[in-house]
Amino acid sequence: MTEPVFDRLIVTVGDITRFVGDAIVNAANPSLLGGGGVDGAIHRAAGPELLAECRTLGGCLPGQAKLTRGYRLPARWVIHTVGPIWRGGAHNEDEVLAECHRNSLALAAVHNLRTIAFPAISTGAYGFPVERAAPIAIRTLWTALTTTYPELHVTLMCFSEVTAAHYRQALAELSGPHPA
Repeated sequence: MTEPVFDRLIVTVGDITRFVGDAIVNAANPSLLGGGGVDGAIHRAAGPELLAECRTLGGCLPGQAKLTRGYRLPARWVIHTVGPIWRGGAHNEDEVLAECHRNSLALAAVHNLRTIAFPAISTGAYGFPVERAAPIAIRTLWTALTTTYPELHVTLMCFSEVTAAHYRQALAELSGPHPA
């Protein structure tokens, strides 16, 4: 019997570089060579070996995902995905954001990874409004966990309580009240 989705999809506030599990998702830029925000923090915490491996991958297109080792991170693996840059919402940003989540989960499943932490992809420097991104991420993850990946456990690791509140609200609207 599979666990209910509300036990396999949680929202919390914390530092994704400290997540203990199979993989963390990096909100990367297309070069995969590090940057600011979550991407820079992951590269700094993982050490120079991550950059060296990323150099061999040939970059990554928006919405796609690639896998590397976690090196000095508590998570064994890093799934790198490139979110959309917000350009007003009429340039396929919603679908690209959903693809980031779907492709990251698919990559995790192919490699038998079971516990994965996602950041709030594209809501920082890429400017995607968090109030719009949260329902897209939650709906995409919920659908995947209920239809395709019953073995996966996903944590949405938000940088701030304000961001987490948007993801919690989207989760509550989709799942209804959590049983006590």
